[in-house]
Amino acid sequence: MSILAIIGGTGFDAPGILHVDKHELVNTPFGEPSGPVTRGSLFGQEILFLPRHGYSHNLPPHQVNYRANLWALREAGADSVLAVAAVGGIRADMGPGRLIIPDQIIDYTWGRSGTFFERGLDGKSEPVTHIDFTAPYCEELRQRLLKAAFAGNISVVDGGTYAATQGPRLETAAEIERLERDGCHLVGMTGMPEAALARELKLDYACCAVVANWAAGKSDGIITMADIEKNLKGGMQQVSELLESLLSFNL
Repeated sequence: MSILAIIGGTGFDAPGILHVDKHELVNTPFGEPSGPVTRGSLFGQEILFLPRHGYSHNLPPHQVNYRANLWALREAGADSVLAVAAVGGIRADMGPGRLIIPDQIIDYTWGRSGTFFERGLDGKSEPVTHIDFTAPYCEELRQRLLKAAFAGNISVVDGGTYAATQGPRLETAAEIERLERDGCHLVGMTGMPEAALARELKLDYACCAVVANWAAGKSDGIITMADIEKNLKGGMQQVSELLESLLSFNL
């Protein structure tokens, strides 16, 4: 049976209507994940849930143990992963509160452990392994999300290039100008190496990005946490509705 794992991002806790069966502490060869894996049921479907930044939101983007998180979810039985992420909007149609299902990503992060193949999946030295990352998100899972949005009358943007930056600070206006010249449409801090690690583990992986704010220089004034929290509240409600449509119709 296919099991979907949800990685919660900033502003997205385990859905309140999630029926929790148990919390599982999963040991990994790569250290501790962000927290125990929650196993439960949502809209009649078994799911797994893990908060990327920890249950008390104490892990900044550059200190998340992405390898442990993905490994733990696979060990718990997941074969597909939906990553929820708060982002900044660059393109004109990606304003605060919008949901984006990106189809490409550019990695601007550094110093993060970005592969399982440093010493092989079994911890032993083995030949270098290269994954095909032409399409960084699973297109089948992306299409399921888009169909769920249509079925639930939820407005989403289909496609877009996610710029993964280091964080935890927000970007400068000049940096956003550079990202835009590079062809990026939204900016976040957790998209990589998460997407690549999922591919290495052969997990179907897609992202539902929630625009928390206009990226730097794309609006008047400074970016405040109050504005971010306000925008995330409405956006995350749409994420819950998208999950309801996805799981209720078993898409």
